[in-house]
Amino acid sequence: MDYSKYMEHAINMASEFKYTAKPNPVVGALILEQGQIICEGFHENYGGPHAEVNCLEQLKKLGNKQRENLTLICTLEPCNHFGKTPPCTDQIIKSGIKNVVIGSVDPNPKVSGSGIKKMEENGITVTRGILDKEARKINEYFFYKHEKKRPFITIKIASSKDGKSYDADGTTTWITSEDSRSDVQLMRAEHDAILTGGNTVRNDNPRMNARVNFPINQPKKILLSSQDDWDMNLNFFQNSDFEIIKETNLTKIIGSSFFQNINSVMVEAGPKLVNAFLKNELCDRLIIYQSQNDLGSNGINWFENEDRIDKYGFKIKSNYTIGPDVKMVLENE
Repeated sequence: MDYSKYMEHAINMASEFKYTAKPNPVVGALILEQGQIICEGFHENYGGPHAEVNCLEQLKKLGNKQRENLTLICTLEPCNHFGKTPPCTDQIIKSGIKNVVIGSVDPNPKVSGSGIKKMEENGITVTRGILDKEARKINEYFFYKHEKKRPFITIKIASSKDGKSYDADGTTTWITSEDSRSDVQLMRAEHDAILTGGNTVRNDNPRMNARVNFPINQPKKILLSSQDDWDMNLNFFQNSDFEIIKETNLTKIIGSSFFQNINSVMVEAGPKLVNAFLKNELCDRLIIYQSQNDLGSNGINWFENEDRIDKYGFKIKSNYTIGPDVKMVLENE
């Protein structure tokens, strides 16, 4: 049987919860009976029931009718360990379902094939790799974290047409349009953490939260600074989970235990910190919002060298307009 269309449906539905399930992966589950979807379940909120459990609960609500030849579709391998919830494999085995179809194997070493093994040892036929690429894509940051052993790092900058960030006298103004700034809010919402430096917090007094009109898990806010006496009335420190890190070695910071449950980091900082991340090859995606206005000779260059982007292997993946601005997405190949 071709399960692709069912897996595609589960992937599309699971994606709707990417803002509330993080830092957990988004997962969709379906139960088929004779080729018909009779139950659906999704991992909707971090710490809440997993997709498979929600799906099996729907099955219980259908009553005690004897059902045979049921198939469980899962976009990600069911967990086989105790975390915030019990193992999903135990519930699947208990349900009596004998056929399970999986999109991607879970890269988390706590699972990573053990869920499949346990189900097979209990008489369940497991098919894996159905729309694997698509199933991995909806959890891009989750897979990257476990495979590369560090969070996925996005650097976002707002640049004038001539590649400047702000005036040399320290004057800061909005470089890009309201359209671009609204788009940035969506980017913040999908990341687990926002990282910035002391100069940005002092000079710009940013809130650094995600201001959107739908439910999300707000990203953690991380400030890299050796300063001790911060004014806690600044916007950055208001109504949010923040951390001040004094360590200066970026590689050591990103590899620290603080980032254990952080799959993705969005860096929003000034040229000095941005270039430090680039020099340390700690950037996987560079997003440039470019206005159509020049700052001229008084502006500060974003990049220390004109070939900085090419030097580190960045290639343009997309390039399109947002209002009067241009948004360029570059990735490190």
